[in-house]
Amino acid sequence: MSPSDDAPRGHAQLALELRMPPDQRFDTFVAAPPAALAQLRALARGESSDAIYVEGAHGTGKSHLLRATCAGADALGRSVAYLPLESLRGRLRDALELLAGRDLVAVDGLEAIAGEREDEVALFDLHNRTRAEGVALFYAASAAPAELGFVLPDLVSRLSQCHRIALSPLDDDDRREVLRLRARHRGVAFDDAAIDWLLRRAGRDLAGLTALLDRLDRASLAAQRRITVPFLREVLGTS
Repeated sequence: MSPSDDAPRGHAQLALELRMPPDQRFDTFVAAPPAALAQLRALARGESSDAIYVEGAHGTGKSHLLRATCAGADALGRSVAYLPLESLRGRLRDALELLAGRDLVAVDGLEAIAGEREDEVALFDLHNRTRAEGVALFYAASAAPAELGFVLPDLVSRLSQCHRIALSPLDDDDRREVLRLRARHRGVAFDDAAIDWLLRRAGRDLAGLTALLDRLDRASLAAQRRITVPFLREVLGTS
């Protein structure tokens, strides 16, 4: 496949757009390690062709950083691909055939293919090919390469050579700031008291809170109301 083939490029670009929530950008990321955002902005701008590996537990913002980097690169007209491995397990090599000519490849959820030898070999080949071509690579996983349960030692070795960024779990102040920034980015009027109420009653899982914000955004728009504690009680049916 030639890099100039329009159909594969368009297919991958559509997939990218569907997976890049508009509120997951660099300016809505909270508690980034020192210098990490500058490093990823450089990757998005094409000022770096590093291979970067971000690791952290569920809810620490790994996918947020991958999507923000992809969106930043895409906004500058660079060709990008975002691969959520959870949905590609067992058929990764087929998906990789669409990646010729990309400037940045982001691979999310490496743990999803651990133990799938054919997928691991496909990822190993992708890593070697993109590094030889000077393509920027950005990986995200729940733990360090050696802790994921890969069966291909050479893949562990390659991933371990990447620049590493470790994310820590967010505390309540961080979660509060994430909700505040994402609501502001969407133009949603979200009272501080309502954010505190939501954190106390709706759990602290960031992915769940983000999905709940989507629901509240739609309900607020339909009702033409601010998101306040009384509004939350109405929508969520709780006291």
